[in-house]
Amino acid sequence: MLPWDAEMAGQLHRETITSTLLQGNPLGDPHERPIWVYTPPGYSDADTRYPAVYVIQGFTGHLAMWANRSAYRQPFPETADAVFASGEAPGCIVVYVDAWTAYGGSQFVDSPGTGPYHSYLCDEVVPWVDARYRTLAQPASRAITGKSSGGFGAMITPMLRPDLFGALATHAGDSLYEYAYVPEFAKAVRYLRPYDGDIFRWWEDFRSRPAFSGDGDGTLLILLGCSACFSADDDGTVRLPFDPVTGELVPERWQRWLDWDPVRMVDTYADALRSQRAIWIDAGTRDEWYLDIGAQAFRAGLSRIGVPDDRVHFELFNAGHGGIDYRYPQALAWLAHRLER
Repeated sequence: MLPWDAEMAGQLHRETITSTLLQGNPLGDPHERPIWVYTPPGYSDADTRYPAVYVIQGFTGHLAMWANRSAYRQPFPETADAVFASGEAPGCIVVYVDAWTAYGGSQFVDSPGTGPYHSYLCDEVVPWVDARYRTLAQPASRAITGKSSGGFGAMITPMLRPDLFGALATHAGDSLYEYAYVPEFAKAVRYLRPYDGDIFRWWEDFRSRPAFSGDGDGTLLILLGCSACFSADDDGTVRLPFDPVTGELVPERWQRWLDWDPVRMVDTYADALRSQRAIWIDAGTRDEWYLDIGAQAFRAGLSRIGVPDDRVHFELFNAGHGGIDYRYPQALAWLAHRLER
């Protein structure tokens, strides 16, 4: 395994998309975003149209991180290229989407606390790609995939927009929130004691020093970011779903989080899920946020609403939440065989 860039058989196009929807967003984040579009081997040799797979990132993920190299592992754009170059799967266009916010992520939802990132993805990014690349512009030929918060986004987006996405892969996607998030609320109460329970005092401190140099920074950032996505007031004011001093849940705010739990969304969006051509679900059995349990519950929900077993790949494997990037090309190849051509 060589520790430097590998030559790719396909081509990675690094471009910029200008969003109208993200202009004037509440956090002042850029409305011009990088976007990477991979075209498979042979793309430039003919007029063939291809299915498209959209890749979204976990919390704190931004597009440039796809180029990061770790010891003995290649970054996903290279392992994705190998899937097509080897003939393991038929060619696809792969779109790497940036949805970064100042709080670390958008959860790919529309929120007054962060901005209209779901609409940005569906109503700006997808048409932008279809207009510039030879995609098969139909839901049966379009998939979305992601890990962690990206896995959450990959679960909810086809539910909300089955007119755009007809397949998905979720790796350790956020789900079953009573296990994934409630334990973090208790930790946050302790971490916020030096700040008298004021998460924005912590936020001011966080921005004044090297990031993640204080106790609880990771937990508090996730809760601030997710609160901005799930329980912000209409004017953008961010509200935690629990009392930061006593730890007691605030029922109305917590319910707003639960309304975004993919496990709880299954029955409401049953028709959309039954319309999917392919659904890949996996997670590590030692996941620190118990997302393996969420994955099991989501899989059980699909069975309950009648999604045929032959459309679903479900797998738990021996791992925690991190270091599971080797799963991404496996799911990509599986999806590529199931998208309509």
